[in-house]
Amino acid sequence: MKRKLIFLLALYPIIWAGANPAKVVSLDGSDWTLSFWPQPGEAVMSPLEMKRVERQTIPATVPGNVELDLFAAGLIEDPMTGSNVNKLRVWEGHQWCYTKTFAAPRLDEGQRAWLCFGGIDCLAEVWLNGQHVGSTDNMLVEQMFDVTPLLKRGGRQMLQVILRSSVLEARKHLLGSISIGNFPAEESVYLRKAPHMFGWDIMPRLVSAGLWRDVSLRITNPTNIRDVNYFTARIDGHQALIYVDVQADMPMARFDHTMARLRLERNGRVAFEASQRIYTPAFRFFVNMQDADLWWPRGFGDAALYDATLELVDEATGEVLDRDERRMGIRTVRLERTDLNLPERPGIFRFYVNGEPIFVRGTNWVPLDALHSRDERLVDDAIAMAVDLNCNMLRCWGGNVYESQRFYDLCDEQGLMVWQDFSMGCTMYPQRDDFAEAIEREAVQVVMALRNHPCLVVWAGNNEDDSASHWGMAHFNINPNRDRVSREVLPRVVYEFDPTRPYLPSSPYYSEEAYRHGCDERLMTEAHLWGPRGYYKDAYYAEATNCFVSEIGYHGCPNLESLRRMMSPDAVYPWTGDFQWNDEWLTKSVRRFPGLGNTHERNDLMLNQVRIVFGSVPTQLEDFIFASQSVQAEAMKFFVERWRGRKFAGSDGIIWWNLRDGWPIISDAVTDYYNSKKMAYYYIRNAQRDVCCMVCETGDERRLMVVNDTPDDQSGTVRLTDRATGSLVYEGAFNVKANAAEMIAILPPVEGQGVYLIEYSAGGTMFLNHYLYGKPPYRLEDYKGWMEGIAPV
Repeated sequence: MKRKLIFLLALYPIIWAGANPAKVVSLDGSDWTLSFWPQPGEAVMSPLEMKRVERQTIPATVPGNVELDLFAAGLIEDPMTGSNVNKLRVWEGHQWCYTKTFAAPRLDEGQRAWLCFGGIDCLAEVWLNGQHVGSTDNMLVEQMFDVTPLLKRGGRQMLQVILRSSVLEARKHLLGSISIGNFPAEESVYLRKAPHMFGWDIMPRLVSAGLWRDVSLRITNPTNIRDVNYFTARIDGHQALIYVDVQADMPMARFDHTMARLRLERNGRVAFEASQRIYTPAFRFFVNMQDADLWWPRGFGDAALYDATLELVDEATGEVLDRDERRMGIRTVRLERTDLNLPERPGIFRFYVNGEPIFVRGTNWVPLDALHSRDERLVDDAIAMAVDLNCNMLRCWGGNVYESQRFYDLCDEQGLMVWQDFSMGCTMYPQRDDFAEAIEREAVQVVMALRNHPCLVVWAGNNEDDSASHWGMAHFNINPNRDRVSREVLPRVVYEFDPTRPYLPSSPYYSEEAYRHGCDERLMTEAHLWGPRGYYKDAYYAEATNCFVSEIGYHGCPNLESLRRMMSPDAVYPWTGDFQWNDEWLTKSVRRFPGLGNTHERNDLMLNQVRIVFGSVPTQLEDFIFASQSVQAEAMKFFVERWRGRKFAGSDGIIWWNLRDGWPIISDAVTDYYNSKKMAYYYIRNAQRDVCCMVCETGDERRLMVVNDTPDDQSGTVRLTDRATGSLVYEGAFNVKANAAEMIAILPPVEGQGVYLIEYSAGGTMFLNHYLYGKPPYRLEDYKGWMEGIAPV
């Protein structure tokens, strides 16, 4: 008999990340097999049906993606090299079956066995010992099945997961007109699969399949903790009120005789202890702390975390029946925002943590890898780079998967605030009940899994779906406020399960007021500034009045050693004829289908931008790389300093695009897939110091500014030297109040071209920055000379 999947985390919420099951049997490893075959007209749904098709079987590793196993078996070429990724198209119509045998522990009376998949990509039938366990249709969330009655007593258990072709199955969904002709591939719209996988301007088309996160068998006792939620209700100085909501499951006989015991510790010291008898399956602790250590974003204080333990204890015997252990932080968050920023009515888009305004200097977080089973091994290095760049916010972009608990743990530790998009982007999604219900199940699970992390400061319904309402349907004046997913389903989930955090329907958000103003992003407080991507000081950028920019970027060529890794040897040099890109450079640009040509024409952006700044495009590859990276670096520094220099005077933050590539490509990222840093990385690091001196342009006026993103008053000295002439431009001292920006001086007019070297001290440490003056085009050799000793040349 077919069994129905139990959406535990959606219908019966359990946060397994913190709970301690009685036993966990990992099913990860390289002892799986992978069978595959072209999907027939009627997809194979059972092991019995699978016997009737001709198939091939190879060894497999879990967590994994089918492409990694095919490559290990010698059946495909390395998809990361050259144009090989395009050859994976022939596999998109295949079905796959993962098989493993394993030993299961004996269950004690009342215990349950749960088969847990951290991520199944995507449309699957799960079978255990020849019995149907359930079906899955969402790669983005954990799937859990109660398999207690299906386990054999003694002997080996056989687990089989049969996956259908996402591309073929997507064709069964009829799309409305609003979902066609936008940015993503239409196949992606109805499926709950990472949108980027069907091709994006920052990721290749790689429609993968697999068991991409951990698989385990978890044994739970009859008395267990279903959920613990820590959230801060009030902060007054160092006094804090924290709510701790607990939901538990236990036999009726346990109620009235079981104690819940709570303990908070920090640095080995017990900060709070309390206990209460359990009468109902859901209850709350009220934690009043008199000397609380607060969680602060980077630069503003310690990201204090407490070790929190919640135990269920038998009152008579003292036996611990279940335990939940996790870290929590004490902080409040608020987003003060208006819809528009108008001359007669200035707007705001400002985050407050613990009541203090925080200027955001952040980066967009995009997929770590097109093959997501490799994400976990990449996250630590990527977070380390964000810390090195002194970011204080990461925006988790909506075209991605939801990151692992490891990601949020690291952000908690490092004081990195997280802006979390729900996984949708750049189109208008279906409005029908079945899709809305699928999103609601997903959102409940995601919100409950992540809400205990103090780093998480805002939920956003999607990436650019509101903007998409004026792309494919531009002539019809579509009102995105009619979208039921972002305006009804998601805010209802956040309201019910996480009312402490702000919710933004879309980024950027076209509110009713914005709609009445023609959805003009130039008038919005929060915007994505892409535009023509011409000269980075054009009016589009230099005169933008948005209070908060959550996407802005500029292309830059990767380093030569990275090009040699991502291209075949004869394709490293990019051009044939008059700057005509070879096929591999077009693939790396990125293009969705080779037959469509250069889908996004992003390589040509580099040519145009280099011509604007340096007058011509060098034909020597090393010189082209330097020129392209220099232009990107100057542009990114200009963007950061333009918004930082107006801190809290019409500017509340900037989240630039982007930290790192998720595939070997040519892009806007400041670090490529191999973690090789472009010049922009170092320029941004100089521009994002907690206390930073910079030159900002206001019309024809050049102001020497100091920005202080710390909670303390700061003072120091600053010296400007013209690298072109060797002359001293300015020397003096500065004082700047806590969490503020101050003008140090208006600099005298200057003719010609050159670079000011900015040397300044803050907190007893010397720092460097620079300012490129004059109008383009510049001589490339002059720029190299000016920047010698300042930038990596």
